[in-house]
Amino acid sequence: MVEKRYTRNVTTLTEEENNKLHDFRVCVIGCGGIGGYIIEMLARIGIGSITAVDMDVFDETNLNRQILSTEKVIGNRKTDEVKKRVNEVNSNVKISVIDGAFSEENSCDIIKDHDVVVDALDSIPMRLVLQEACKKMNIPMVHGAIGGWYGQVCTVFPGDDTLTKIYKKSSKGAEKKLGNPSFTPANIASIQVSEVIKLLLNKGELYRNRVLLIDLLDNSYNIIDL
Repeated sequence: MVEKRYTRNVTTLTEEENNKLHDFRVCVIGCGGIGGYIIEMLARIGIGSITAVDMDVFDETNLNRQILSTEKVIGNRKTDEVKKRVNEVNSNVKISVIDGAFSEENSCDIIKDHDVVVDALDSIPMRLVLQEACKKMNIPMVHGAIGGWYGQVCTVFPGDDTLTKIYKKSSKGAEKKLGNPSFTPANIASIQVSEVIKLLLNKGELYRNRVLLIDLLDNSYNIIDL
């Protein structure tokens, strides 16, 4: 049997798969545009334990796209609002927060003991640090990035080094130039969460060793093999 709150998960998931979600630990690096939606969806579907990492506070520029941002929380720590939101949405979920910067020095300590890590960063150098940490700790990660109308998703297993094939260390994120509307983060986050669920339950096909490229302006969805 599943709890009433999860009945709409079935039959997308079997009852056994749904109940198994409670056993998993997911770490989300970044609680902004993409990260806020990821945390919201992970909590609603019933992931048992979520760790959220961010060093920032909310400001007015976040209001256009960050689901955890409201006029009342401007100036508040993002991690404080994450904890409050998850507890309001699903008190069954254990939510842990790290209010601080993700760095090369603390990366392995932050992600250890998790089943999967989700990339919601806005820095390409830090994404490469995250990939290396996941490789060292033997933890898969799900990458997502946006810029304007465009986004991308891929799942990286330890040793795949997928992001090294996509980015250079000196690269700058497209969002700095193209902007961050309300709809692209939600779109990319939802695909990242579906990748997380498939990975954890060994279900379906992952975007592994390939990248999904999405153009919402011209409605094109392309998969690039790497």
